[in-house]
Amino acid sequence: MAKKQTSIKRLKNKQIGFVGLGTMGYAMAGWISKADFKVSVFNRNCKVSEKWIKEFDGTAHATPLDLAIHCDVIFICVGRDEDVLDVTSGSKGIFNSIKPGALVVDHTTTSAKLSRELERIADSLGCSFLDAPVSGGEKGAVDGKLAVMCGGSKESFMSVKPVMESYSSRISLMGPVGSGQLCKMVNQICIAGLIQSLSEGINFAINAGLKVDQVIEIISQGAAQSWQMDNRALTMSKNMFDFGFAVKWMRKDLDYAIEESIRNDSPLPITQKVLEYYLDLDNMGGGKLDTSSLIKRLSSN
Repeated sequence: MAKKQTSIKRLKNKQIGFVGLGTMGYAMAGWISKADFKVSVFNRNCKVSEKWIKEFDGTAHATPLDLAIHCDVIFICVGRDEDVLDVTSGSKGIFNSIKPGALVVDHTTTSAKLSRELERIADSLGCSFLDAPVSGGEKGAVDGKLAVMCGGSKESFMSVKPVMESYSSRISLMGPVGSGQLCKMVNQICIAGLIQSLSEGINFAINAGLKVDQVIEIISQGAAQSWQMDNRALTMSKNMFDFGFAVKWMRKDLDYAIEESIRNDSPLPITQKVLEYYLDLDNMGGGKLDTSSLIKRLSSN
């Protein structure tokens, strides 16, 4: 316990940077600030940064480059590979001004290939890197109960774990850099098939004339229970999807999983089919809807 308290005290004297104040990052950075760490933030839309510093204690910077000059640990939580490359290696990216010995933690869900490339660059600059995608969605971020899957050295992981604990209920080091992203791919593969099955089940219940709330109440007590069932089944039956993890982001995540599955020779027939269904939804204008909107393909509601 004394060792952990010493680690936290050491971190409290360091400047923590957070790049990306979107659906997830806004709340995550907020939890870090509320845990009394010194926080600097950057967001492409400066109005969001201004809003954040009015709500939490911290400093806003105009570019990732400006932020990195001041920070010892830098978290990233943006959209996709291209966005991560822009805020790290772009003309105003953090790698242009990062301190030797600094640690970069990428919470973005990206390809494992990118994580390994960022580790190589960080290492060449005398810095460290962790890939650390998260699961739990917007609610998990707001509640400070995310699950974090990390890839990197044990030393880097342990040094920053006290910060991640401010917004997480479960944190695990999965292996070397890239392992966190591979674990997140497993997560998304499992979720994709589960949501499609849940969609089919709920649509079946509706067409059979059953009361969906009554069905969910009883089957959620048995082997069919899942987080998706507990948190999405009733909203799915009511055609409510204006919240949560967007279809466009799930498409991106599943694309990474499919690409990796080709590399490691892992057939993903159901995942591939569900990815096609999400493309259908996106083409229907549903790219910003929650992933549970898969049921819309089955129902005219």
